[in-house]
Amino acid sequence: MSGHSKWATIKRKKGANDAIRGAMTTKISREITIAVKMGGADPTGNMRLKLALSKAKANNVTKDNINRAIQKGLGASDTSNYEEITYEGYGPGGTALMLEILTDNRNRTAANIRHIFSKHGGNLGENGCVAWMFKKKAVFTVDKETFDDEDALMEIAMDAGAEDFQADDDSFEITAEPQDFNAIEAALAQKGIETSSAEITQIPDTTVNLNQNDSEKLLKLLDALDADDDVQNVFGNYDLGNQFN
Repeated sequence: MSGHSKWATIKRKKGANDAIRGAMTTKISREITIAVKMGGADPTGNMRLKLALSKAKANNVTKDNINRAIQKGLGASDTSNYEEITYEGYGPGGTALMLEILTDNRNRTAANIRHIFSKHGGNLGENGCVAWMFKKKAVFTVDKETFDDEDALMEIAMDAGAEDFQADDDSFEITAEPQDFNAIEAALAQKGIETSSAEITQIPDTTVNLNQNDSEKLLKLLDALDADDDVQNVFGNYDLGNQFN
């Protein structure tokens, strides 16, 4: 399983019992609001909203919070000043990190992110310093608790256009080109297969294997970045190994 997906799984487990859940809800709600403002409230024709709603479901965001975010987007109140920025940098062990930012104060965010990187053994880089290491992909995760027939799932995914299929200890990961997202989503839904996450993400061409010490440092950096309200998503080329299952 990719490092990004592994970290996403860790976050979902942590989110059930610590402060990261509140920050996650805030970010996802903001993403829903911006998606509605830009493309309307129908996820059928608004891929950004569809992805935001999928993320909300994966992270147990309540229907009330989702509805408030949608209504806020329809009203377009206090969202006009938000801008999207991508930051790039390096974390412990030479890992490459890409950050998707949504902020109403570029100077504040830049200072905060630079401080977080510096405090946790990383450094913020120039635009383009690591982006070349990543490719945009559609990624679906299916937990074995909900569906455990590997051969059947692989056949369904590949027939719908998937380009890669991996099995982990407790889940399956399906990777495809972004344009095949809808076809794979529909194929899984037709068979009644639920996904624990479905997203368009950045996948690294290669990964950096981290030892226990660097893994712990990186997780602290990722925690700190996730705690910042302006950081929507973090992508990295790290491999945490099996020590954080």
